[in-house]
Amino acid sequence: MAKVSGGARGVWSRLCAGQGSWNLLLIGLIIAEFIVFGTANPKFLRPMLLFTSLNDSLPVFIISTAVTFVMITGGIDIQVASLVGLTSIIVGVAWQDWGLSIWGAGALAIVVCVLCGAFSGFLIAYCGVQAMVVTLGGSFLYSGLALIISTFSSTESYQGISGFPSDFKFLGTYKLFGMVPLQMLVFLLLLALSFVLLNKTKYGRRVILSGTNPRAAEYSGINTRRTVMSTYMLSALFAAIAGVLLTSYLGTAKSDLGADLTMDIITAVVLGGTLVTGGKGSVIGVALASFAIGLVRFGMPLCFKVGTQYLDIPIGILLMVIILGRSAAGSTGVLPWLKSLLGKKEVAKV
Repeated sequence: MAKVSGGARGVWSRLCAGQGSWNLLLIGLIIAEFIVFGTANPKFLRPMLLFTSLNDSLPVFIISTAVTFVMITGGIDIQVASLVGLTSIIVGVAWQDWGLSIWGAGALAIVVCVLCGAFSGFLIAYCGVQAMVVTLGGSFLYSGLALIISTFSSTESYQGISGFPSDFKFLGTYKLFGMVPLQMLVFLLLLALSFVLLNKTKYGRRVILSGTNPRAAEYSGINTRRTVMSTYMLSALFAAIAGVLLTSYLGTAKSDLGADLTMDIITAVVLGGTLVTGGKGSVIGVALASFAIGLVRFGMPLCFKVGTQYLDIPIGILLMVIILGRSAAGSTGVLPWLKSLLGKKEVAKV
């Protein structure tokens, strides 16, 4: 019995240290959201309605998983939202006006976006340009490129390209057991692959070490520049996949698709426990954070009649609180930090 209890305490101590404690807090936040929103409006708890609403947030789920790799290296990627629109318009124009099959158009869009990520990654890793500057410029560059490509379409850009084949729209309409969207299954697959890549492979260790101590990584034989560049390519790949799925889900291709995703993506990565200074991150934590943000965007309008144009306010507040909280908690772990705060309050009372 003592062995069992000792093992349980060991598991609990591991959970309460570092990223484990942060994940517990995120799970607590999600549970609190279910309680608050479910109490305010029981419709929030309907599985069909919940899965349908989360479908709108799946691009954030998918892209933030890969942006985690970028931020672990100490970089940032704010161009991914523009790559979603670029993917969408390439799919539409290549299929409707360039004579490619829908799957050929999708493959072309993915290749182009990965090349865009490689270009930005090259400037950051090999030319030493700051990631914020490169990806900010990339967001304008690739948005403009999407607009240029839209001029090759016989359809007016404001209308969007539609009428896709049924086998392509299947990606956005199929639901497992009539409830779980296919896009959710794609996300879970990408999440599992990302977890293995980050935590179980040499590549993941290179990414973490490149963000923790680049000089030490170089001395140990790691090509940090190539590693950093590859993370931007991975981020672009996931953005392209999200763009294809979003185009299928909405049934229309537009150059500005996904333009408003940047804030949610960065918030999800930071909220998930990734340090903005690099060296630490968790794809599981980011997935939990993305889920929490998706619930906020679904629950606030449904339960409290908050206009969608105001939803950036709670997300922005959440981002600021999380950054301040992690800065205060430091490297001691979140739960120990909270305990120390409570201890200080008790001392003050005495």
